[in-house]
Amino acid sequence: MSGSRFELLSRLFGDETTEAIFTERATVQAWLDVEAALAAVQADLGLIGQDAARAIAKAATADTIDLPLLWSHARTVGYPILPLIGQLEAALPAEHRGCVHLGATTQDIMDTALVLQLKAAAARQAALVQDLGDCFAGLAERHQGTLIAARTHAQQAVPTVLGAKFAVYLSELARQRARLATAAADACVVSLFGAGGTSASYGDQAAALRAGVAARLGLRPVEVPWHVARDGLSAFCTACASAATTCARFAREVIDLARTEIGEVSEADGYLRGASSTMPQKRNPIGSEAVVGLAVSAQALSAAMLRAMEAGHERSAGEWQAEWQALPQVVCMTNSALLTASRVAADLQVFPDRMQANLSAEGDLLMAEAYMMKLASAIGRGEAHKLVYDAVLAARRQREPLIAVLRRSAPAGAQAVLTTDLRPQDYLGDPARVIAEAISAWRARDNGRPGKALP
Repeated sequence: MSGSRFELLSRLFGDETTEAIFTERATVQAWLDVEAALAAVQADLGLIGQDAARAIAKAATADTIDLPLLWSHARTVGYPILPLIGQLEAALPAEHRGCVHLGATTQDIMDTALVLQLKAAAARQAALVQDLGDCFAGLAERHQGTLIAARTHAQQAVPTVLGAKFAVYLSELARQRARLATAAADACVVSLFGAGGTSASYGDQAAALRAGVAARLGLRPVEVPWHVARDGLSAFCTACASAATTCARFAREVIDLARTEIGEVSEADGYLRGASSTMPQKRNPIGSEAVVGLAVSAQALSAAMLRAMEAGHERSAGEWQAEWQALPQVVCMTNSALLTASRVAADLQVFPDRMQANLSAEGDLLMAEAYMMKLASAIGRGEAHKLVYDAVLAARRQREPLIAVLRRSAPAGAQAVLTTDLRPQDYLGDPARVIAEAISAWRARDNGRPGKALP
């Protein structure tokens, strides 16, 4: 090959730690690690000699493999394991050749190696989720009293506090953390069942062999083959794409609130950060844009994993190959989205003065619901809604405060509830309780921390 395919999004915003797990060399090494573990356990069970197992372990390093030759032969075979075995055996003393890959099938090795990579990526993912959640918790805590307009249908609705927004993100991320941990634990299982899933090639010690290999590799043993049952991998992929989408939801809000016309938040400053090649005044929200791009890619690719679940009989005919492309990319895109979202959140600039100014963009119309609820206690909700609705129309038309119109139009029996002008801080509900609950739950439920959920 004249060169590796270049991926701009990953180059600019990829998580290098996760990317390294799925490199060419790391993938080949994962296959070799499984072959070495298989040989070691077969030696423990007396199926091959201990000297052979030690020789296989010594040779099972990516340095042993001629990668261009491996790919050249793999294109002929269609899969890489047969030529990999050939090179591995060639590196062994003659007396130990024939002991490699005993009873295994290509998919046994590749699937088990894949979940080794997924386990490493999931541990990294858990740390990234923790970092992002801690950023959200910090923002929620710091901005318990920062007034901002809550928006529904992209329009100002009622007043709230910025901390409450981050409490919602934090609570959502806590649920994603649990889903990811569960999905990763379900997916990280050994696959050693032979060509047709019968385990016949492994003999009467097949279950012990699987258990031993699983223990050596830090995976969980299972007793039912999953060569074509790809629901575990698909569920993990879906959980990844869902977590990436949470990151995108946060990123889109940053993009919206950073708009010139709103200006309530901004990404980090920096010379030429987010600069335009032609418009010197621009400061584009590049981190948030990258998060959206990464999440969209993860969402699209995760659909391929659902298609891969359609594999038939005891071995797929093309669906498995779709996984090779989709699954590593979804995991890498998700972890990159988590990392980039954390960076955006950690350096987020907040402008309370601009939020305060926007609260009064339409005078006191933001308090319409608050006045309606006051009036409902005197004249009933339906009548109060009509009264306030008509008053809002008049206030906009006449460019005067809503409260002034209401005091003119409200019936005498309702005037007593309109004696005080309501302010945004008078109609917030109980944000402190919401924020405290979200933070407490996040800090108490550590099931997403590295090493907690994985075998």
